[in-house]
Formats: sequence, structure tokens, C-alpha cells
Amino acid sequence: MATQEPVHTILVAEDDPDDQLLLRDALKATYLNSKMYFVQDGAELMDYLKHCGSFSDAALAPRPELILLDLNMPRKDGRQALKEIKNDPQLRRIPTIVMTTSSAESDVHHAYDNGTNAYIVKPEHFEELVTILQVLDRHWFQTVRTSGS
Repeated sequence: MATQEPVHTILVAEDDPDDQLLLRDALKATYLNSKMYFVQDGAELMDYLKHCGSFSDAALAPRPELILLDLNMPRKDGRQALKEIKNDPQLRRIPTIVMTTSSAESDVHHAYDNGTNAYIVKPEHFEELVTILQVLDRHWFQTVRTSGS
């Protein structure tokens, strides 16, 4: 009997429903053994990570092995959430990738200054998004060792 590869958990903080759908479709197109969970903003992201409110059941909010973080979201934006994640000893080791429409140098510098592991400008074409997810999978789940692997 073949051993099944473990399922990887990706948490996506993205408020745009169209971008969420594109990410879901791109993940399906990759045939990767990963599951995506979505939150709408930085406040929900922190609730998920700390198992608060509607995310209090840890079984419904598994610890992510990778976070994809949009910068421009309501309530608590990605900049604030990134800073909070990287300043928390329980969360700082989770690889956090900024994936946003902004290519502003100030956003790139701010993200790296606050501990992002990578900064990706959202691609314009679906095929590019599929490739990005494949590269992220290969890098974070197959190549590097993280504190949870």
C-alpha cells in the first residue's frame, strides 16, 4: 500500500472574492496536495491563528504551514497583520508571503522590514498564478525545512 503524501495547509488572507476563486482554481490546476483556508482581513487572520472567535475550534482552523497575505484589506490590513505575526513568538516561524497588487517600493521595503519571507506581485494571467503556486509548493513544502517540518 502506497503512503499518501501529507496535505499541506495554506492560509490565505484575501478580501477579494474573485482573487479567492482564482487561487482556488489555480490550486486545483496544480494538483498539489495542499488545502487552502481563507480569511477576509487581518483581524480574521489573527483570530484564525490564535483560535479566537469563530476559529476557536482548532480542528476547523489548522495551523498553516504557509500564509499568503494581501496588503490592502479592510479592518486590519496586511501590513499590520504581518507585523503582529512576526512579533509573536508562537507565530513568527510560519512562512508568510505577501501576495498583493502593489509593486510600490515602499510596500516592498515595509514588508521585508517587518519579516515577510517573500514579496510577490499578483500575476495578471491565470497560468502565471498556477506556476507561482507550484514554485511555492516546491520551495516551502519540498525543499526547505521549516520549524514545523
